[in-house]
Amino acid sequence: MGYEAVLVRDAWSDLLFGSSCVGCGRPGRLLCLTCRRSLPRAGRVAWPTPTPYGLVPPFAAGAYDGLLKAMVNAHKEQHALALAGPMGEVLAAVVRDLVRAVGNPVASVLLVPVPSRRSVVRSRGHDPMLRVSRRATAMLRAAGSPAYVGPLLRPARRVADQSDLDSAARATNLAGSMRCVSGPVTRRARQPDVPNVVVVDDVITTGSTAREAQRALESGGLTVVGIAALAATRRRLGGECGGSLPHSDGGD
Repeated sequence: MGYEAVLVRDAWSDLLFGSSCVGCGRPGRLLCLTCRRSLPRAGRVAWPTPTPYGLVPPFAAGAYDGLLKAMVNAHKEQHALALAGPMGEVLAAVVRDLVRAVGNPVASVLLVPVPSRRSVVRSRGHDPMLRVSRRATAMLRAAGSPAYVGPLLRPARRVADQSDLDSAARATNLAGSMRCVSGPVTRRARQPDVPNVVVVDDVITTGSTAREAQRALESGGLTVVGIAALAATRRRLGGECGGSLPHSDGGD
């Protein structure tokens, strides 16, 4: 199914079952035009505190709060599929600015979404970050940037729920929890003219998930240039998380 057809299908599904704007509550679209125009269109560095050792530069569009938080949760937990389009626009802008800052702007971009467990994908009926990554890729291509998605990461073992874990416990919980699969995309990314390999996730919290994804890809012979996320919380050493944590399925 083509990109435009997917957009029409998702919009029709939301219209059929009824919806209101996740930002302001206005009846109608899942995201009204006013709220859509207010979305951030740039990425900025979002280092977690403390930062996992060796983490490549993480970029996010904004804080995990307000409209971004509502969109992430509605798309992930409430099957609000039409939000993948505007979320893809936001992610594409983050990837664009990340590559300009720390990557090779003339090389292709490979987006590698952080994986969800198969059981979680089955229960939700879709893979949220894979869907959003595909939308972001389509938008990057439309803007003239060669980009593609490579779902190269797989869960290697089960992990505990992370919602109540601090940064150190999350790092321990996630260590060795992902693996990089072999295949044509992986082999292509190892070539001398390597693309910009970017790990993508919905929210950066402690950076532990992003660092584990980076480790798994590097173990597979790939060079990761950065982490791109829709939003980021801020953690202070010895302090509280800036904003409530996202629903955990092994995510950051």
